[in-house]
Order: sequence, then C-alpha cells, then structure tokens
Amino acid sequence: MERQMEPCQLIERSIIKKYRKELWTPFIVAVKRYELVQAGDKIAVCISGGKDSMLMAKLMQELQRHSDVPFELAFLVMDPGYNEINRQKIESNAALLNIPITIFETDVFAVANNSDKSPCYLCARMRRGYLYSKAQSLGCNKIALGHHFSDVVETTVMSMFYGAQLQAMPPKLHSQNFEGMELIRPMYMVKEADIKAWRDYNGLHFIQCACKFTDTCTSCNNENRSKRVEVKELIAKLKEVNQYVEGNIFKSVENVNLETVVAYKKDGVKHHFLDTYDEK
Repeated sequence: MERQMEPCQLIERSIIKKYRKELWTPFIVAVKRYELVQAGDKIAVCISGGKDSMLMAKLMQELQRHSDVPFELAFLVMDPGYNEINRQKIESNAALLNIPITIFETDVFAVANNSDKSPCYLCARMRRGYLYSKAQSLGCNKIALGHHFSDVVETTVMSMFYGAQLQAMPPKLHSQNFEGMELIRPMYMVKEADIKAWRDYNGLHFIQCACKFTDTCTSCNNENRSKRVEVKELIAKLKEVNQYVEGNIFKSVENVNLETVVAYKKDGVKHHFLDTYDEK
C-alpha cells in the first residue's frame, strides 16, 4: 500500500501514524487547551523555510482536513532577501509537501543587516510586522508561528539569565499594532527533538537560517552560535541529571506563586510585595 503512495502522502502518514504520539497528539492538545483555532478563523501559516514552520504547515493542513470546526488557511512565505539557493529550496520543499505557498518580497535583510541596532532584534520585529500586514490584507484574523516546546523552555531560561526577568512565551497573544489580529503558536507542546526525528525519517532538508551571519550553513544541521544555543546546551546538560528538567521549566510559568514573588509587572505597572505587606 505504501509503495503506491506519493512522497507527500507518505510524509503526511508519518505525522499521523509513526509520530502520532510525538507530533500529532501534542499539537492537538495545544490547539484545544489554549483555544487556538475557532470556527470562521482565517489563519496565515507563516513559513520561514525551516523544519519547524514546514511541519506546522502540514499539521495545520491535517487539522483542517479532519476537524469539525470550519476554518481557512493561507500559507505565507515572506522573502526577506533570500539568496537564490534558499529561495529555490523553500519553493521545492513546498511543492514536495504540497503546501500552496504565497510568497511576497521585503527588504528586511537589507535594512536589518545595515542597522546600528541589533540586527536579529530588528529583523524579528520587521518580519512580524510584514507578516501581520500581509495576513491582514488577505483577510486573515490570525498568524501562526512555528515556535515549539523547546523554544518556550529556552526563552524562559534566557529571560532569567540574560534579561534579568521572568518572562514566558505565551501560546497566543493579541497584536498591539494590528487591530483584530492574533498570533498563535500551534506547536507549543511539540518538542524539537521530535521535529528533527520526523525530518530525518522522511529524508527532508530545510534551510536553517538565511541571514548573512549564518549564510554558510543555511541548509545544514548546524546552528549559529548564540545565547539560545548556549541555553540549549545547558538544558541538555541538566537533563543528564534530571530528565524532567524541560517539563519542569515549562510548567513553572503556569505555577507562579505571587505570594512569594518580590515584585511583578502588570499592564506596564510594577507591583512590589511591600505595597500590601502590612495589610496582611
């Protein structure tokens, strides 16, 4: 039976069958638990060309195919200034995976790489803005990004170690600059190791990062040396002692005890435990 299937069908089958526990189940749990998809939604699935966003596109396709909730999908690829090789790789992968992408060009790389500010920060902000704008022009009310469980855990640790704050990555949030738009993260509970396993099992090759700082390894499995990589390595080391460390970090932002917190911010206002200390 499998020999008669097209490559795309075999890849789709691997999501539902072989990697059902690792990919499909946590994806569905996140969609339901955090109420990420509602009837009547038109969701712009934002594809960068990497493994995470490509898998997300396939998961969203499968959800639309099997869900009782009617919703629409648009698959957006923003070209921030890819070189020809990376652009062709994204297009060929989309064709292989049967993802009907819409590509639009921007000057993100040109602007970010020539700025005095942090190019990564500026690039991320510009990308988000362009995606919101394009999605809104297509009648979408949501954009979906490919951040996964491991991103959530690493971001939490990075905010503490390098930002001196406890800040999580929420599964969804309302846009502050684009009225009526919302950002969702459908792969919130999918682990990166399982994404890599699915990629390698199917013999897929995606671009890594296409900016000028990492252009030499855009199609390999190496990662650009960064604070995130340092945190990734630290967590891997901690897992050698405690296999539950990732899950504990993930759950920690859902189990915050405000009675033990010295200070916190809400709606931009800082609250200190001394404000109400004598009232108890």
